[in-house]
Amino acid sequence: MWRGRWRTTGSALVRVVLVWAVSTLTMLALAGILPDFRLQSDDGDSITQIGLTAALGAGAFSLLSAVVWPVLVRALLLVPALVLGLLVFFLNGSLLLIALSLIPAWRGEAAPETAVVVAAVMSAVASATSTALAVRDDEAYRRRLYRLADRRRRRLGVPPSGSWGSRARAPGAGEAAPGLVFLQLDGVGYEVLHGACGSGLMPTVADWLDRSHRITPWRTDWSSQTGASQLGILHGSNFDVPAFRWYEKDTGEVMVCNRPTSAAELQRRAVARTGNGGLLTLDGASRGNLFSGGADQLALVLSVSARRGRANRSRAGYFAYFSDPANAVRTAVSFVAEVVREIGQSLRARIRGDRPRVARGGLYPLIRAFATVVERDVVVAAVIGDMLAGRAAVYADLVAYDEVAHHSGPRGRDTDRVLARLDRSLALIARVAEHAPREYRIVLLSDHGQSPGETFLSRYGLTLKDLVRAGCGLPVSRRAGRTRSGAEARAAVLAALHRPVEEGEEARPGPGSDPVVLASGNLALISFPDVPGRASRERVERAHPALLATLANHPGVGFLLVDGVLLGPGGAVARLDVPGEAEELLSPFGPGAAQAVRRTDAFPHVADIMVNSAYDPDTGAVHAFEEQIGSHGGLGGEQGHPFLMWPTELSDPGEEPVGAEAVHGVLRRWLRETDGPQVPLGLRPGPVEDPRPEAANSGILPSVEVPAPDETR
Repeated sequence: MWRGRWRTTGSALVRVVLVWAVSTLTMLALAGILPDFRLQSDDGDSITQIGLTAALGAGAFSLLSAVVWPVLVRALLLVPALVLGLLVFFLNGSLLLIALSLIPAWRGEAAPETAVVVAAVMSAVASATSTALAVRDDEAYRRRLYRLADRRRRRLGVPPSGSWGSRARAPGAGEAAPGLVFLQLDGVGYEVLHGACGSGLMPTVADWLDRSHRITPWRTDWSSQTGASQLGILHGSNFDVPAFRWYEKDTGEVMVCNRPTSAAELQRRAVARTGNGGLLTLDGASRGNLFSGGADQLALVLSVSARRGRANRSRAGYFAYFSDPANAVRTAVSFVAEVVREIGQSLRARIRGDRPRVARGGLYPLIRAFATVVERDVVVAAVIGDMLAGRAAVYADLVAYDEVAHHSGPRGRDTDRVLARLDRSLALIARVAEHAPREYRIVLLSDHGQSPGETFLSRYGLTLKDLVRAGCGLPVSRRAGRTRSGAEARAAVLAALHRPVEEGEEARPGPGSDPVVLASGNLALISFPDVPGRASRERVERAHPALLATLANHPGVGFLLVDGVLLGPGGAVARLDVPGEAEELLSPFGPGAAQAVRRTDAFPHVADIMVNSAYDPDTGAVHAFEEQIGSHGGLGGEQGHPFLMWPTELSDPGEEPVGAEAVHGVLRRWLRETDGPQVPLGLRPGPVEDPRPEAANSGILPSVEVPAPDETR
């Protein structure tokens, strides 16, 4: 509490000093331009004395304006508006003359008419400076969002359903059922959240845990990444999603979870498998997610960003947010500050010689600033708009921590600052919820955690693709290539710019027998395009006798999955269909590892060879096959232990949920408990409709338009 008060006081003091400095410079400039305005004695003064005179004059004028002006305005309330408008300038000029008279040795002097001009210019500059500084203040931001929401309701002729300070309704009106807001803190693991609360980084979340919320970890599937987790959470099925990216032999294409066309296809498959539109089917909003969840209101949803023309409403959230100049200024200032912060943090890490470390140059500072500032601000504004509009269910993803942790590591000063700013966003949302037209219950959750560790390339000097080619007897490039990170922020940037998210030749590998090697964090998939169906262990060993042994015995590899058989170091072999064998081989990876591997082994598009990196239980470290020192995607460490945090008014989830589909069941139960309208949407007999409507609505502040047709109706 005290830390927050000191931060608020310090911010206010900094704003006062900056406004004072700008006012001083303005006074100096005007003294040099206007002939009847001077800031020095008749004998002449040094530059230091002139500057001090300007500072004293600006300070005295600001103080008089703050103290005397409100009293004058109250005394002149009965003066006609037109006369008062003219008096403002003369009274302002009079205050300036008084301020100049307070300067020692009569160094300040101005003609009365000049004083009016100087006072007007200084007031305008001080007001503009104060406004520019206040755009980053959360309280000012909240008040501005209220005004925008109220203005929009009046323009559309919609009466407010409640006041800011209460949820009063007309006599006889029924009390609306509580709404649910699901806020996903992307990549924040259970242990990381607990540590941040205990250290004071996240006082808002810590206060909730003390007073109103409970928390539990849950276990991800083998594919511990946003695509698999969020598809399961929002649509109830992540069947046949073996990794972040994988090769499908039947189409010859590589599926990538953060590619819009792939996301749309995965959503279509999930709807077809479950027979319902998703968690947010009726009166729901999906903000900043990979998938829509069946929501009517969409903003920054990747699965719809592949649409062309008016049907693509994914970017409408950006346009709606930045149409307000104050929002644009607030975000632009924070964006620049974040770019500078990343460059400074990266330089400091290089100077200190931090290890492990990955490259953070090129466009990364801009991508990081987009994730931690632009996307955060737009998504938070959208959630606030949804609450002020009284929506029944909102699901939003905040990706800031995940993006920074990939390049800076899951723990450290860089990620600490991101967590603190996320906590401020949560506090802002909670304060708005107090004034929404219906009660809201806020649920926090994450889709996965992150495990630290040096990359496979950095640790062993070659990529997994090079190791596979060597095991197959194929030529290996002397210069090790880098596997580009597949973080969600990069896809969001390209989607916002309406550019396709493709990955060169990996999008559709060319013909030939060369293996296709794809990385998903510390999980890698190897497929042989010339082998129809799934290759058996015998066929792989016959075609490439040294490959499996080369991979299984490499110190950076934990285990392989080949056609229902696990291969580990030192010739260890375990069949998935023999009870106990897989559990013993996978025991270092924690409870539930064998169950997760068995489930993936049954997927139609599981790769010929699945490779999970080595894992050190003592340090929690893994080796990502991508350029990430904080990674997720496979088994090992905190990446597989996200959290679920709920208000005590909702029922306890029971045993620790296992898999994203189990989390979906818990969230759907909570929606039923709040008496919300979210129910499975039965489909008519016949072929399942493609969940890509011709149009969708995406109101962001707050949308009270006629809702768009649901994606499965």
